[in-house]
Amino acid sequence: MKYSALGRTNLNVSRVCLGSMTWGLQNTQQDADEQIDYAISQGVNFIDTAELYAVPPSADTYGKTEIIIGDWLARHQAQRKDLIIASKIAGPGIPWIRDGGPINSKSVITAVDASLKRLQTDYIDLYQLHWPNRTSPHFGKHSPGQVRFSEFDSQEHTAQMLDILQGLQSCVEAGKILHCGLSDDTTWGINTYLKLSEQHKLPRMASIQNEFNLLHAKDWPYLIENCVQEDVAYLPWSPLATGMLAGKYLNGARPDGSRWTFMQRNGLFRDTEQAQQAVAAYVDLANANGYTPSQLALAWCDQVDGVTSTIIGATTMAQLKENIAAFDMPLSDALAEQVQTVLKRFPAPF
Repeated sequence: MKYSALGRTNLNVSRVCLGSMTWGLQNTQQDADEQIDYAISQGVNFIDTAELYAVPPSADTYGKTEIIIGDWLARHQAQRKDLIIASKIAGPGIPWIRDGGPINSKSVITAVDASLKRLQTDYIDLYQLHWPNRTSPHFGKHSPGQVRFSEFDSQEHTAQMLDILQGLQSCVEAGKILHCGLSDDTTWGINTYLKLSEQHKLPRMASIQNEFNLLHAKDWPYLIENCVQEDVAYLPWSPLATGMLAGKYLNGARPDGSRWTFMQRNGLFRDTEQAQQAVAAYVDLANANGYTPSQLALAWCDQVDGVTSTIIGATTMAQLKENIAAFDMPLSDALAEQVQTVLKRFPAPF
């Protein structure tokens, strides 16, 4: 396993980050125990979760994933110091989480305390804002015109961000969190937080996790260049595009128990004709070169300059083993060129 620095922190994270959002709905405590134990045996030291999980989100599953991780941590206390646990506070719009209200300093403190209790730990290594208070061009809202940036009050949002940083500072000073980061945000969001941190001597955002994969590479090059130059770790989530790049949803297939058989908050917006064509092309490339389709997509993501650690997720041990193995399967120059050819044909298929 290879490791990378997490921004300007003193943490070195494995190139594989174990995602956990299926634990508590599609996966049981026993499943999670097995996944965590295997991942650690392969050198993974980075686990990502959120108060929102399990997914699809619901009032019934809220917090269950953190509870499952906490159960494991309580039984493996000696291993806590060797792990980097990341969690997230939910942004606005979820009625059963703080009445759907925005993130502010008070909600940060409340949410951190609740996560610590569920996780059965004294501290969270990386605490992230799951999505910003303002509407951001994520979750299928990245086509021109879907978000009207000119309608945002930048001064109001900047004031909110300063308030959030002050809440994070309280948690850092109390030893409840070590570092903080972003999720589903933009270059403006990153840089505004960095500016505020420097001006007011508040915690610096160490990382950002955004969706990034062969069907959704919009963060390249501008946001990722910004991350590299500002020492902000870039953490792709959904490197398989919710499983689509595994090829299992081709031609309308819906395998029993797969993610697309569950309700999706934003619908199956990735399932377009162009995305299906792109996936079919990547599947053919993988099969011709000794990769599974998932391994091809993950190996590609890992080799993108600026990527720090890729967040993977699996519902079966076979999937987990397949996915982790991909990070020891670098693409040859010839195969990387072939992948790039398909990417140029389908640069934004959904």
